[in-house]
Amino acid sequence: MADTVPLQFSRLSDDEMRSRASEFSDHLRQRRTVRDFSADPIPDGVLDACLLAAGSAPNGANLQPWHFAVVRSPDVKRRIREAAEEEEREFYGGRAPQEWLDTLAHLGTNAEKPFLETAPALIAVFQQSKTTDEQGRESKTYYPKESVGLATGFLIAALHQAGLATLTHTPSPMNFLNEILKRPATEKPFLLLVVGYPAENCRVPDIKKKPLDEIRSVH
Repeated sequence: MADTVPLQFSRLSDDEMRSRASEFSDHLRQRRTVRDFSADPIPDGVLDACLLAAGSAPNGANLQPWHFAVVRSPDVKRRIREAAEEEEREFYGGRAPQEWLDTLAHLGTNAEKPFLETAPALIAVFQQSKTTDEQGRESKTYYPKESVGLATGFLIAALHQAGLATLTHTPSPMNFLNEILKRPATEKPFLLLVVGYPAENCRVPDIKKKPLDEIRSVH
């Protein structure tokens, strides 16, 4: 049985709960995926604080099966862009079914990914199939995909809260990230998160999110 510590939890009033929930919902609903980034640098410490928030996500057996590789080097960003665009050209050039291409059409995406070099930072998120504890004991991870998905959601929310824009990029396959970032074979690339400020006069597609009644059922 693991040692325990007192839970740090403050119960809020009903009105405070409603206020916080509404403010947080409104704030997150302003978040938009951005494809045009400024090259302006991110202040020191911001990404680290957001990654600590991501690392607090719930996960299988508390094995924390994730690794976040932060990329700021222009040379490494260029290599990632070249490798990603090679995969994307194959995707748009014949690998993707026409139905999928038709679904993407209104977003205006294509194989060119200049944001991978323009944005001040990339965060490659890796899913670990094995971890090693402080005593050097190796363990298989449990529910790694679900765990990393939760941590990535925390990370995107934290970055938005910090005043940064993001883009989730998932070229397929992404094995080139292991090679470029020197990550072991026991780690699987989950996604590539582009992080920074929107470019001046940035525009985004006019899309709507589903209303509450379409995403919720009450039983």
